[in-house]
Amino acid sequence: MEAVQDPQRLGFDKSRLERIRPWMARYVDGGKLPGALTYIARRGEIAYLDWLGKRDVESGAAWTPDSIIRIYSMTKPITSVGLMMLYEHGLFHLDDPVDAFIPELANLSVLRAGATSIDDVEPLGEPLTVHHLLTHTSGFTYGFNDGVLGKAYEANRVGFGPRSGGLVAMIERLATMPRGFQPGSRWNYGVSTDVVGRLIEVISGEPLDEYLNTHVLEPLGMRQTAFGVAEDRLSRFANLYMPDDAGGMTLAETAEKSAFRAEAVTTISGGGGLCSTIHDYARFTEMLRRGGELDGERLLGSRTLEFMAGNHLPGDLASMGQAVFAETSFAGIGFGLGFSVMLEPEIAQTPGSPGDFGWGGRASTLFIIDPVEDMVAIFFTQLAPSSTYPLRKELRALVHQALVD
Repeated sequence: MEAVQDPQRLGFDKSRLERIRPWMARYVDGGKLPGALTYIARRGEIAYLDWLGKRDVESGAAWTPDSIIRIYSMTKPITSVGLMMLYEHGLFHLDDPVDAFIPELANLSVLRAGATSIDDVEPLGEPLTVHHLLTHTSGFTYGFNDGVLGKAYEANRVGFGPRSGGLVAMIERLATMPRGFQPGSRWNYGVSTDVVGRLIEVISGEPLDEYLNTHVLEPLGMRQTAFGVAEDRLSRFANLYMPDDAGGMTLAETAEKSAFRAEAVTTISGGGGLCSTIHDYARFTEMLRRGGELDGERLLGSRTLEFMAGNHLPGDLASMGQAVFAETSFAGIGFGLGFSVMLEPEIAQTPGSPGDFGWGGRASTLFIIDPVEDMVAIFFTQLAPSSTYPLRKELRALVHQALVD
C-alpha cells in the first residue's frame, strides 16, 4: 500500500486527524470492538491510516493492515458495478423486466398493505425491473427484517449465505415468496443485489465469482478479495464478534470454523459474500473516486458512474418508507444504483457533502466517497450487527472536523 502523506498538504489538520486513534481505542480498549482500522485519502493520496486491537482476541493475534475481513454488504457496490459494466455494452436496459432473464421470478404476488399473513396477497402490478433491484425498491427483504415477510424468509430459509446451497437454488426458493410491496412504491433493504448477481451470470454467461474476478477484481489488483478465504490465508482472517448483554462482546465465528472458508462456500452472494483487505477495498474506492478508472484500467465510463451515484428515488429514504436502518437516520439520504447518496446533510444531521456516496456492511464496516472534498474514508472492524454503536455517524464527524482547507 502507498505511504501515508503529509495530511497538512492534503488539507487536514494533523492534530485533529489524531483524534481518530483515541476514538477507536475507546471502543477497542473498552471491549466493545475487537480491532479497528481507519483509512482516509484525499486527491488520491493517503492522509491517514491507523489500526489497533486484535483480529483474534482469544489468541492475541494483532489486527494488521493485511487482515482479511468479511465485508458483507460492501460486496453490493462491487456487484452493482459489475452489472453496470454489462449495461455499458448495451446488453440490457434498466427498465427491462427481470423475468426476461430469470423466468423463475415471473408471475410474482405481492403482500397486501397491512397483511398479517403471508397468504394475504394481490397480483403484481407493474413488472419487477432491473432498476428496482439496483435501488432496493423491488419488494424483496431479509430474514432479519421486521414484519410478516421477514419472518417468512427466516422460516423458509430464504437467504444467500455462503453455505446456502447455490445461487440458482436460492433464487428458486426466493420465487416462492411474495414481494413485500408493489415494485417501485417503497424502499426496503433486502436480497435484491443477490438477484443482481444472478442477472450477471445470465447476461454474461459466466459464473458470478469468475465474472467479477476477471472484470473487476483482477483489473483493479484486488488479489486478496474473494468469495471465501483460501486455506493459506486463514491465519490473516479475522474472527467475527457480536455484542453481549454486559456491554462487551462475545465470539460469533472463528476464522477456522467460518462459513467463509473457501472450500465450504456453495453460494456466491453478490449481496454479501466477499472477504477483503484494506489495500484491496481502497483500490475499489479509488476507482470510484476517479470516475471509473484506476491505473489505466477503465471499468466504467465517468458519466455512468455519475449516473449510478445520483439519487434514483423520488425523495429520501425516510419518505420511501424506511425510517431507520442500522444506527443511521435516512432522512436526507437517497439511494442510487448500488450506493446510498447524501442529499442534505442538515436534514440527515450528520456531516457530509451533497452527493457523497457509499455503503456499509453487517460487521460495522463503512466506506464514503466524497466528490466535493475529493476524499475517501473507509472503516473496518468485525462486530455484527452494524446497528450496535453509532460508528458511522461518529466517523463522519471525525473526518470532517479535521478538514481545514
